[in-house]
Amino acid sequence: MEFNKISIKEEFIRLDSAMKLAGMVYTGGHAKIVIQNGEVKVNSAVCTMRGKKLYKGDKVEFENQGFEIE
Repeated sequence: MEFNKISIKEEFIRLDSAMKLAGMVYTGGHAKIVIQNGEVKVNSAVCTMRGKKLYKGDKVEFENQGFEIE
């Protein structure tokens, strides 16, 4: 899988916000549902916490798409 790069200026970004920024979901509500349903992986492990803090180097996967925080 190819991982797109998402640049952040802050120390971290929340998982639901990062998914919106990456264009994987259109709304925070959609992000909440897919995260709570166990459809999202962070660093190859299923993550059900929508407020999970992502830092530089973290990788997110959802529906055969992926991005890495840089």
